[in-house]
Amino acid sequence: MPTPTIDLSGKTALVTGASRGIGLAIARTLATCGADVIGVGTSITGGNLGPAFQDLPGTFTPRDCDLSDRDAIADLISEMDETGCEIDILVNNAGIIRRGAATTHCTEDWDAVMAVNLDAVFLLSRELGARMVARGHGKIINIASVLSYQGGILVPGYAAAKGAVAQLTRAMANEWAAKGVNVNAVAPGYIATDNTAALQADADRTRDLMARIPVGRWGQSDEIGWPVAFLASDMADFIHGTVLPVDGGWLGR
Repeated sequence: MPTPTIDLSGKTALVTGASRGIGLAIARTLATCGADVIGVGTSITGGNLGPAFQDLPGTFTPRDCDLSDRDAIADLISEMDETGCEIDILVNNAGIIRRGAATTHCTEDWDAVMAVNLDAVFLLSRELGARMVARGHGKIINIASVLSYQGGILVPGYAAAKGAVAQLTRAMANEWAAKGVNVNAVAPGYIATDNTAALQADADRTRDLMARIPVGRWGQSDEIGWPVAFLASDMADFIHGTVLPVDGGWLGR
């Protein structure tokens, strides 16, 4: 039997939060597999990301969009409709964290986290998912978290949003599986990114975390990109409503 390969040639993918970290790694992985990638970020067009995609089979096109702004999301959808751009793969990766005790977690921080981590996921999935349903095919991969399963510490808004992302994934999968659209999620564990910089800088907290993770190290962004590419491929056609932990064994401990 030949070695399976992930081939996304001829597919167009939209990846949110693609300017750095996990989102950039996902965008590069999809382009490596042949997909033409639209990378969305607040100011991604000024990021000079072209060299990161040189010599890859797929292309990369940056698009600025403030995902905390519902009108900006609507404008992005309208722009794609007007240009005839059909999205085959949607990766809802963008996310922010606001740390603080639940007793002092301010409403503004809660609203900011929900807007990006949950509302944008719903709005993009609703709009692009409806178009996928009409065409009879499509893949949506949401980036959840191990905190979709656990409450975390000092991140009540983030944990609540990621728990909701897991349930939204299942709810949309229930509606769209029979219509040719796969909706799944990847739940990263502790990955070395800007979002975890505070934890990485805390030697005591890092020591405790690494002791809990069977593999004994921080994950790397590329280690999220490949599971996403798999779920975006034809190999995952019979996978619906799954939230796949990629966590070095964290949840199994």
